[in-house]
Amino acid sequence: MGTIRFFLLIGLFFISSYTFAQNRQTSVLAPPLYIPDTAKRITVGAKDTNINHTNQFLTLRECIDYALLHQPALNRSLINVDITRESNAVNLAAWLPQANVSGNLVHIIQAPNYNGATATNGTVRNGSAGTTFVPELGVSQAIFSPSLLYTHRTAPLLVEESKQVTDSTKIFLVSSITKSFYNVLLTLEQINVLKEDTARLGKNVRDTYHQYIGGIVDETDYEEATITLNNSKAQLKQANENVTPGFAVLKQLMGYPPTQQFNVSFDTTQMMQAIHIDTAQQLRYENRIELKQLNTQRNLQNELIHYYNFQWVPTVSAFFNYDLNFQSSNSNGLGTSYPTSQIGLSFNIPIFTGFARLHNVQKAKLQSKILDWDETDLKSAIYTQYATALANYKSNFYNLQLLQKNVSLAERTYFVVNLQYKQGIVAYLNVITAESNLITSEINYLNSLFQVLSNKIDLQKAMGSITY
Repeated sequence: MGTIRFFLLIGLFFISSYTFAQNRQTSVLAPPLYIPDTAKRITVGAKDTNINHTNQFLTLRECIDYALLHQPALNRSLINVDITRESNAVNLAAWLPQANVSGNLVHIIQAPNYNGATATNGTVRNGSAGTTFVPELGVSQAIFSPSLLYTHRTAPLLVEESKQVTDSTKIFLVSSITKSFYNVLLTLEQINVLKEDTARLGKNVRDTYHQYIGGIVDETDYEEATITLNNSKAQLKQANENVTPGFAVLKQLMGYPPTQQFNVSFDTTQMMQAIHIDTAQQLRYENRIELKQLNTQRNLQNELIHYYNFQWVPTVSAFFNYDLNFQSSNSNGLGTSYPTSQIGLSFNIPIFTGFARLHNVQKAKLQSKILDWDETDLKSAIYTQYATALANYKSNFYNLQLLQKNVSLAERTYFVVNLQYKQGIVAYLNVITAESNLITSEINYLNSLFQVLSNKIDLQKAMGSITY
């Protein structure tokens, strides 16, 4: 009996070692992440989670490129740039000649009587009724106008302001889509780790059951193995359910149709290389889009101050009017026309406006001071974001290196403890503890890895170095 039990333990050892090695080698999960020099392209989605049923795989770059073409908020901002250009064209149209045709058709019930004089050629007689029709062609050309000059100087600034809103939207989309993409990957990787853990625990339950039937272990070992397996299944179910809202958020940010499905694809080598960033770079405030927008607002405010300062300058325009005066005292027609024409210059000089111009100048200067304080506050906020993002990146990067070592130690510990248990050296409680440490180490490593990638995005955003 002792010999049979010895060979049985040896057989179980080799079978479990081979099966464990096969499970670790065929997994597309955490192990490739631990080997930065191994290039391997991994696609996860439908085949791993049974959530998406499609053959379309999108990388992070492809998700961002799709969003730059289809995202509603971005397309609205692009349309707003064109609207700004058209609005400028409408406002600047006043520099071109303005032509209008107008006319008055008047029926005179009673005309004035000038000493009984009577007009000839069929025109209206004094003191009698008649009809007059006076069409007029008027053409004007603005020569100089402070308001038109202000419109001309601010037109490119308004376009630039609209473009900066678009740039800000793009930066937000790139950072948000990247984080959402990593969040989906994290969930899918957690699913794969939990699948591996569930498969490993399922084998332990079967082995423990056979050992229990053979009288090698107690019934409690089999029950504890079943409890551990059920806990792992519950975690796997929860992770599977978290995939759907993760994809929903990503599709919303991309502007992707909600009813269509896609999977995500990533390269583990590129991902490991992507976690690195030069932390010695100096913060340059001028790279932030918010500061660029504030500078544009300041330029617009300076143009407004300039406009109010020179609002006393006269407005000058040229005009040409051509009139045809038709008159008749009968119903046979309007009679003969009497054309008149004139050409000249018109000007308007504001002499006194109740000090409105001076108050407008002072008001605009005060508004400019508010922008100065806004800049001070913005720079302080930018530095806070930079310092926070840098500290988070450094601490989580250091934590990632430690957790990577923990995974290796946990794998080795589980292998040894599991072998010792099958040899009857340790209790099954030690196996449960080693298994728990292993799954915790793997999940913590994945969380830390994607947290570092997210911290890198925050740091790039704080430094104004996100490209699109």
